[in-house]
Amino acid sequence: MAKRKLMMLGPPGAGKGTQAKLLSERLSIPHVSTGDMLREARRKGTPMGQEAARYMDGGQLVPDEVVIGIVRERLAEEDAQAGFILDGFPRTRPQAESLDAMGIVLEAVLNVRVSDDEVVRRLGGRLSCPACGRVYHEAFSPPTVSDTCDTCGHLGLIKREDDRPEAIRERLKGYWAQTNPLVEYYESKGVLVDVDGEREPVDVERQVVDAVQ
Repeated sequence: MAKRKLMMLGPPGAGKGTQAKLLSERLSIPHVSTGDMLREARRKGTPMGQEAARYMDGGQLVPDEVVIGIVRERLAEEDAQAGFILDGFPRTRPQAESLDAMGIVLEAVLNVRVSDDEVVRRLGGRLSCPACGRVYHEAFSPPTVSDTCDTCGHLGLIKREDDRPEAIRERLKGYWAQTNPLVEYYESKGVLVDVDGEREPVDVERQVVDAVQ
């Protein structure tokens, strides 16, 4: 029987969101991302959603206890009773321990591994059109005509400051500082499954599917 209480883990640019969506469709269970949960709780106006909105509207990080409360509410909904795929939660070991304290035991944590250099290559190649917002990639999806937007014809694509290599590497330092203890935690529980995220997308998907059989 397929494992159904799952979590996707991996650095920005690893493709974990894409893989989570594909697996969600294959197993007919919800893909539960932190951002989606926060926005939905806010829309519904639940007590936890209202609490989260206070922080979000003030441009602050939503505290652990509020995020944990929203996760508890989301996973209690009917569509999550047959299973779910968490994406973006837990982010830290204390959050993982809080999930255990709720009685929610993950059956597999899929750790999509991508090197820092590959993350920089993927994220550092992004370009966007300042006129219409369309996003390109220097290697994977360049514009038809160099530096010109295919959609609106604007000349002069830009690279966001946070997509510059030095900014990406700085973000990765923070990611690994938080994530390494989380990896060790789930490894000690015997549920961590490494997935090589640098292969072709179809091969990554095959690894993910094999891991949850």
